[in-house]
Amino acid sequence: EVQLVESGGGLVQAGGSLKLSCATSGFGFDDSGIGWFRQAPGKEREGVAMITTRDGQTALANSVKGRFSISKNNAKKSVHLQMNNLKPEDTAMYFCVAGPSVATMINLWMSPDSSLGSWGPGTQVAVSS
Repeated sequence: EVQLVESGGGLVQAGGSLKLSCATSGFGFDDSGIGWFRQAPGKEREGVAMITTRDGQTALANSVKGRFSISKNNAKKSVHLQMNNLKPEDTAMYFCVAGPSVATMINLWMSPDSSLGSWGPGTQVAVSS
């Protein structure tokens, strides 16, 4: 059974930083696609960052480029989202998602409202102005 558990969310002032972590189990981590998605109240779900665990290729949403970065630790089967220079518009529930295949993750990235992938319960990020 695929399991993902997010941690690291919280309340931070604008301009601050948070690092989200995603602990995973139940699938072949070393050759998978894992991403972070977010959803704010009343807004559509959007992809924030994704990474391929075999070769470390990454993709970032335009809205977070230059501020966020995604990384992985294959030994610990974990993925992290470093968020710097946070803005109030980054306030949302953040979800760690595993394709787990790369192909499924790419499809989910293109259609974030789809039911694809395995999702963690989420962690709340709130940025005050």
